[in-house]
Amino acid sequence: MKLDRLISRLNSYQAPIRIILFLLTLIAIWLPIAAPIYLIFGESVGIALTILLYCEFLGLIWWWGRKIAKYAHPFRYYGLSLTSKNGREFLFGLGLGSAALCIFMALQVSFGWLALQTGNWQDPLPAKLLPAIGIYFVDWQGAIAIGLLTSVGVGFAEEILFRGWILSELERNYSPKTALIAASLFFAILHFIKPLDVILVTWSQFVGLVILGVALVLARRRCEGRLGIAIGLHAGLVWCYYIVNTTRLLKPTGHVPEWITGLNGNPLAGLMGIIFLSAIAIGFRGISKPKSVPPA
Repeated sequence: MKLDRLISRLNSYQAPIRIILFLLTLIAIWLPIAAPIYLIFGESVGIALTILLYCEFLGLIWWWGRKIAKYAHPFRYYGLSLTSKNGREFLFGLGLGSAALCIFMALQVSFGWLALQTGNWQDPLPAKLLPAIGIYFVDWQGAIAIGLLTSVGVGFAEEILFRGWILSELERNYSPKTALIAASLFFAILHFIKPLDVILVTWSQFVGLVILGVALVLARRRCEGRLGIAIGLHAGLVWCYYIVNTTRLLKPTGHVPEWITGLNGNPLAGLMGIIFLSAIAIGFRGISKPKSVPPA
């Protein structure tokens, strides 16, 4: 009976309160385990503790979906369905995200805004071929393979959190439009927890993050609530950026201000990046379907 009253009370709260209470519960479960392990082993267990936190998160959202939101199949409702269709959509999103960022950077090279650092190449190609082939990747094992694994992990983790569970919670109380805006702002704010002086300098990155959040919500809605395409798109963008950033393949020429190409080399923090992300969001908006999630 106490559990029933607790569930009833939680359901009486609006989505922002439920989300905060959920996150506090998650930390309360994780911290007593993680703190002593960290004190004993130090930073060497940082990745393991992060994985532990996310495993607890997956378990908790499954319980939350079954007991609080009353979904018969919580993970399916949040967009994780092990189907070939979802897999194909993931591969499409991965290709779209990678190709979009490659084209974005190749255009800036062709405009003379970015320069190719040929000294980083193992097998140089003529720079004039760059606009046609996109980015020529250097360290295949260190950048491409590891980058792919990292980007897919980031895409999966962030999409099930922001476009999966949080978006679903918001849609329980608000209209699809309000839920889209709130989820996108939540995504940007959590990525923008920085000192005030850094926020003031890199404020344009916040705009890029909001637009990226909108694009990813629309991508999920385009696929009737499946997360495959959103995970793939997110991973593709991260993957391409990871490769170029770690190999230091490109550098600004200084012909235009950084706020156009991207502050500190981050394409999300520049006018061109915002335009590109807006084009992706508009593309998904034009073909998106009104139904955001499959039946529970």
